[in-house]
Amino acid sequence: MTPDVVRFRQADLLAGLYRRFGPVVRVEPYTYLLGPEANRFLFAHAELFEVERAFQSLVPVDGPTSLIVSDGENHRRRRRVVQPALAHRQIASYVPVMEANAEATLDAWRPGQEVDAYQEFRRAIRRSTIHALFGEDLARDADFFGAHLQVLINLIDSNPAMITLLRRTKAPAWRDAMRARRAVDARVYKAIEETRQGRSAGDVLASLVRGNELSDLEVRDQVVTLIAAGYETTSAAMAWTVFTLLRHNGVWERAQEDDDYLACVVNETLRLYPPAVVSARVAAQPLEFAGKKVKAGAFLLYSPYVTHRLAEVWPDPLRFDPGRWERKPAPHEFLPFGGGPHRCIGAGLATTELTVMAKALLRRPKPELLPQRVTPTGLAAMRPRRGLRIRAAG
Repeated sequence: MTPDVVRFRQADLLAGLYRRFGPVVRVEPYTYLLGPEANRFLFAHAELFEVERAFQSLVPVDGPTSLIVSDGENHRRRRRVVQPALAHRQIASYVPVMEANAEATLDAWRPGQEVDAYQEFRRAIRRSTIHALFGEDLARDADFFGAHLQVLINLIDSNPAMITLLRRTKAPAWRDAMRARRAVDARVYKAIEETRQGRSAGDVLASLVRGNELSDLEVRDQVVTLIAAGYETTSAAMAWTVFTLLRHNGVWERAQEDDDYLACVVNETLRLYPPAVVSARVAAQPLEFAGKKVKAGAFLLYSPYVTHRLAEVWPDPLRFDPGRWERKPAPHEFLPFGGGPHRCIGAGLATTELTVMAKALLRRPKPELLPQRVTPTGLAAMRPRRGLRIRAAG
C-alpha cells in the first residue's frame, strides 16, 4: 500500500548522523553541515564558500558561466541581468502560458486511462517554461530539448567521480552526452542570433541578448540552466504535489475550494519533498562552526530534507499538515530552493507553476491514486523512481 508520507532512506541516514553527532559530520569525502543553524551560517557568510568548485559536475549541462556555478562579481553581474524577467510582476504575465499547457495535457487524458502524472506534468512544465521564458519559437522544440537534455541529465545524475572517469575515458555515455550538448547548443545559439537580429523572443531571452552585458556563451549557459533546472526540479515537485493532493483525506476537496489552502498544500509538499535533498559548497578558506574546524577546500553538503523533517523545527514533522503554515518559518528553517545570495533565481517561477498546474488538475474530476510503491530517487531533484501512476476519472 502507498504510505502516507514517503521517506528517503539515504537522506534519513543523514538525519540520524545529525542527531548522533551534531551539525558538523565528516564522512569522507564530504563534510556535512546539517540543521537550521548550519543553514543560517551558510547563508549569512557566503564569502566563506565557493559554488563554482562545488557544482563542477553540472558544467557538462549548464556550462561554465551558469549562475549555478558562478561566484563573486560574475555571479552578481549575471544574476542582475536575469533577475528582472523573473520578478513577481513578470511571472504573473506567464500564467496564461502555464494554464494553456496544463489544460492541453489534461485534455489528452481519456476517462479511465492510467497515466504517469510525473511524466505528464514534466512535459507540460518543460513546454510552459520554455514558452514563457524564451518564446514560442523555442517552445515548439520542447520535445527536442527534452530528449537531448535528458541524455545530459542522466550523465550528471552520476556521482562527480564517475562523471570525471567517463570524461577522461571518453566512455560512450560521455560521447552521447557531448553529442546531445552540441545539438542543444546549436539550437540555442540560433535563437540568440535571431534575437540579436530583432526577431521576437520571450522576456528572458530578449533581456539576456539585447542588454549586451553577456557574451553569447553566458547567454547560452543561462538559457540552458533555466530550461533544464526549471523543469527537472519543478516537475519532481509537481509529482509530489499530485501525490499529497490524492493521498491525504480531504486535501483535494478543500484545495478545490480554497486557494489559500492550496498554497499551504504546495508549501507543505515542498517541506516534505524539497527538490534538492542536499546542496553543495566548497570551503574557500579555513573556518569554524559549532566548535569544529573545517579545512579550506573541504567539500560541504547541507540538506533541506534533513532540516524540513526535524521535530525541533517542525513539530510532528512526518505528518502532512497544511495547517502548520499559519506560522511563517525563517529562511534557514524552510529552504526548498536554497538560501542566501545563491538562492534559486527561479523559485518564484517554480512555485507559481506548481500552483497553476495543481489548480488546473483540481478543476477536473478527482483521479485515482493507484496502489504502488512510491520510492524517492535523486539527491539533486528528488522524484518518484518509477513515476506516479494515477487513473483519470471515468
